[in-house]
Amino acid sequence: MPTALLRMAITAMSGCEKMKIFTCPTCNGPLYFDNLTCACGTSVSFDPEAEAFEQLDVPCANREQIDCNWHAEAGPGTYCRACAMTEIVPDSLVTTNIPLWADTEAAKRWVLVNLGQWGWLKANDAGQKPRFHLLSEHTSTGHAPVTMGHADGLITINVTEADPARRVERRERLSERYRTLTGHFRHELGHYVFFRLVQDAKFADAFRKLFGDERADYGAALSRHYEQGPPQDWQTRHITGYASSHPHEDWAESFAHIVHLTDMLDSANAARLKAPGADVPDAYRAADSESVISAGASLGLALNHINRSMGLADIYPFVIAPKVRKKLKFVREAVAKGPIERTQPHRRKRNWNPFRSASL
Repeated sequence: MPTALLRMAITAMSGCEKMKIFTCPTCNGPLYFDNLTCACGTSVSFDPEAEAFEQLDVPCANREQIDCNWHAEAGPGTYCRACAMTEIVPDSLVTTNIPLWADTEAAKRWVLVNLGQWGWLKANDAGQKPRFHLLSEHTSTGHAPVTMGHADGLITINVTEADPARRVERRERLSERYRTLTGHFRHELGHYVFFRLVQDAKFADAFRKLFGDERADYGAALSRHYEQGPPQDWQTRHITGYASSHPHEDWAESFAHIVHLTDMLDSANAARLKAPGADVPDAYRAADSESVISAGASLGLALNHINRSMGLADIYPFVIAPKVRKKLKFVREAVAKGPIERTQPHRRKRNWNPFRSASL
């Protein structure tokens, strides 16, 4: 590992206004993405369209219960843009579900702002919006298994995984190197974005040449994956073992990882941190996808080194092989163009049941 990649440098940022470290509308002091109030005492709410904080005027209806800090989308008593996408919330008669729900919505808000950097789910995006079912395994009538996944724009997330102990236990049991709520949302929203992009025949043809034919039987592919595991050489072609199970999952995992890398860079820039030789001033708007991937990987190595100094797990424990890099570049270039209109009603494919098992 080159020594230069292990040193962190503080650099002066130029020009670009970064997300995730904001300013108070009253005192101009720093605010972070989940803040409800400023140190000066001002109550604030976040405007996802302007990507800025404002003085609290019309809060999301979920502010009191789950600390949602976005503003209401349609006046007093209404939900914010993010909470309005949630159709089902966990059973609140089980009081321990409420903080899990709060953490899950917070992760969703973060990822929605990630996608908003490329125009997805902003006011000008006229496409079908995703819907969310946020479910818990613990209900007032007993245990209920939850399978996370995406189908026809509906995303199901298991809020039980907001409990760090349960999440780590499942990460270890499933031999995953990374498992977070943020990662789950990026993966499942990757399926949603694919649904919209694949309406373009040129995109579909290019995708199939690189990832394979997503029309292949999904259920059979997943059964084979769970019975046999990934192929021995999966790291040469896929970012994770799970990505090798089916082209749909290869896309969703690649999508999640390009958002991981891009957002790590963007967050590091906001904090004025960078790995030497990895200067990408605006990670979301950079025209050169190769530079984003290289800089994100370099930053990941540096952050891994710092985590190890504290006895913590690597923050980005992945290897990006040349074929994987090509896929990441393809995903970023497709997604960074922004949303497209759906040209025909979406229909579920006969042999496709795109659910990602997370409760095994």
